[in-house]
Amino acid sequence: MDVTTDAAPWLIVGLGNPGPEYAGNRHNVGFMVADLLADRVGGRFKRAGRAQAQVVEGRIGPPGPSNRRVVLAKPMSFMNLSGGPVNALRDFYKVPVDHVVAIHDELDIDYGALRLKLGGGDNGHNGLKSMTKAFGAEYHRVRFGIGRPPGRMPVADFVLKDFASVERKELDYFVDRAADAVECLVIDGLERAQSTYNS
Repeated sequence: MDVTTDAAPWLIVGLGNPGPEYAGNRHNVGFMVADLLADRVGGRFKRAGRAQAQVVEGRIGPPGPSNRRVVLAKPMSFMNLSGGPVNALRDFYKVPVDHVVAIHDELDIDYGALRLKLGGGDNGHNGLKSMTKAFGAEYHRVRFGIGRPPGRMPVADFVLKDFASVERKELDYFVDRAADAVECLVIDGLERAQSTYNS
């Protein structure tokens, strides 16, 4: 990685849907992790100029060479249109694609498990599909497992429901662990983050 790329900020995007009616949905776990990261850097989300998103600017990591400048973002466009606001922020902050991190819910992983990766398909996730269409697939993903819907419940209904009461007992722990994984990815790199947090 060259010096200019290394000096570029990281754009950490929590995916979700705006509005209080969606706040506790499984589909909004990306927002939950982004909110926790904002607390950790001591910032509050604010509207980002003309971009359809809310952002917090801050730094992650100890003082010194491993300290990273980050822009935390929550697109306010609804999930399936996330690519436009994220790309606008990427242009504004001059963030290379490989410095973008998407935090999102993942149906094909057990509840609470994490998988980190760079690039790949969207696996039917509309937020990822929109981002990939906007600027290509070579961004990082922090995939937060929500499991499959029970019985014959349609996927769309399942992801737009709040976490079940039994899931909520562990949700804070899992969100905290996902925030740790994002910090590790940005500070120590993908391989270290995968070996520590992939489950």
